[in-house]
Amino acid sequence: MSTSDIIKKTEDLIDALRATCGNNGLSGDGNEYKIVVQMFLYKFLNDKFGYELKHIQNEEYRSRFNEAAHWESAYTAMTDEEREDVWDYLPADTPKLKPEHLIANLYNRMNEGDFSSVFDNTMVSLGQLNADKFSVKTSGKSSVALLESLTNYVTDPDKRDDFARALINNLTTFNFEDIFHQKYDFFSTVFEYLVSDYNKDSGKYGEYFTPHAVATIMARLLVSPDETIHSAATCDPTAGTGTLVMALAHQIGEANCSIFTQDQSQKSTTMLRLNLILNNLVSSLPNVIQGDSLIDWGHERKDGTFDKMFDYVVSNPPFKEDFSQTVTNAAFKNTDRFFAGIPNVPKGDKQKMEIYLVFIQHILYILKDTGKAAVVVPTGFLTASAKIPLAIRKKLVDKGWLRGVVSMPSNIFANTGTNVSVVFIDKGKKDDKVILIDASKLGTTEKVDKNQRTVLSTADEDKIVNTFRNMEDVDDFSKVVSLDEIKEKKYSFSAGQYFDIKIDYVDITEEEFNRRMTEYKSTLAKQFEESHKLEEEIMKQLASLKFNEDVKGE
Repeated sequence: MSTSDIIKKTEDLIDALRATCGNNGLSGDGNEYKIVVQMFLYKFLNDKFGYELKHIQNEEYRSRFNEAAHWESAYTAMTDEEREDVWDYLPADTPKLKPEHLIANLYNRMNEGDFSSVFDNTMVSLGQLNADKFSVKTSGKSSVALLESLTNYVTDPDKRDDFARALINNLTTFNFEDIFHQKYDFFSTVFEYLVSDYNKDSGKYGEYFTPHAVATIMARLLVSPDETIHSAATCDPTAGTGTLVMALAHQIGEANCSIFTQDQSQKSTTMLRLNLILNNLVSSLPNVIQGDSLIDWGHERKDGTFDKMFDYVVSNPPFKEDFSQTVTNAAFKNTDRFFAGIPNVPKGDKQKMEIYLVFIQHILYILKDTGKAAVVVPTGFLTASAKIPLAIRKKLVDKGWLRGVVSMPSNIFANTGTNVSVVFIDKGKKDDKVILIDASKLGTTEKVDKNQRTVLSTADEDKIVNTFRNMEDVDDFSKVVSLDEIKEKKYSFSAGQYFDIKIDYVDITEEEFNRRMTEYKSTLAKQFEESHKLEEEIMKQLASLKFNEDVKGE
């Protein structure tokens, strides 16, 4: 089966799971995403387990699984001791499944009474068996289980058995085994399709879906292809579903970095965990924290400090959101971290609080002295004269940390009309050169539901990346400037303010010159004539006006 066929079947699986939810009154329900994501994950883990059994580093076991008509039957026929021995041979990121956890087992039991209980108990049991490997933590140190009961989301108890049967039937149409070696290149496409319907609620914290093209550009500009990196600590303090940090890990090399994330959205953290599992980054799951990054930062040293910890940081923080409770929390106070200050909470609409300015300061605080970062900001930040954005830009320039800025096309995010730019930071930068790119004219427009979205092609991505890496001046697209030039422009990061103003001169004959001048004079004469007529008419109208004595003032 080709990759395109598997992508199509995977998308069909996702659609079928959504349809099953819809048929049971759960379409658009707040729990629909849990059901779809969990069943997708259960399918993946089941097929992953079978794939690893067929490639196990034990010739006897490998033969038994590959020679059997169905590996599930061979595995079920083993003794408990043999199965535990098999587990010892499996890679560290492989889930453990008992025979009762297999999709095949649930399929064979679908005609049993109270099947919904069998189904739910299987999910919970499988999650508990793998809790040490696949759980994530909240900032309060509680564990969030891998799998949970699902049929209770159907309000009518009489429909729960059929709901569970329908979910299992959805999982039996194909197998993931042929694409496990592809990891990111395959699953980034599938993952975007999976989460697309669950990231439309314009503005909920941590739930914007960063377009794959933007994530790829950020990763490619942070890590050049000729770099050799080992043991890099990468972080996203506003991780969402993990698109940015996943692209960065892929650019560095999944085996060469550890991922640390935090996000206060339960939905986003659920999907982030799935993203890590799909891409063989199970070892980073203990570093996934669900909680408020600003008051309950979950990544710190043994002595409780957390400044200057990360080699790379990527972030698409919430731009405007109500964080009034956060900034009034006693744990939030840290003048070293928030050097530029805290934006005011708007009296009329707390949702307009410019919280991204606080996240930028947090990112600078946790970035190592040699670290690099890429942060998505509203384009207005590049020139804003208000105290806090100006103070942040001044620090980036005065410290020599600013590497470059890329202003993206409008509507690059389908669910927000805010124009965005990406600020690139390099604390270890040795030169005073900065590249400013205006990519606003790139891309093509497509309709996504009722919204217009700009899509960047591979050629567009390459143009941005190559121009940035080569530090090239390109007319009306990019400008390389010095830090002193930025200071002279009042710390503006807008590329357009640095472009050269050019006047195009066209050679014409004397005859052509005279013809054009005659046309200009003729046009002006007509306009002057019309103007005089209008003046005369106005004066006549004014002359006709008379005082009305019948109207008395109060």
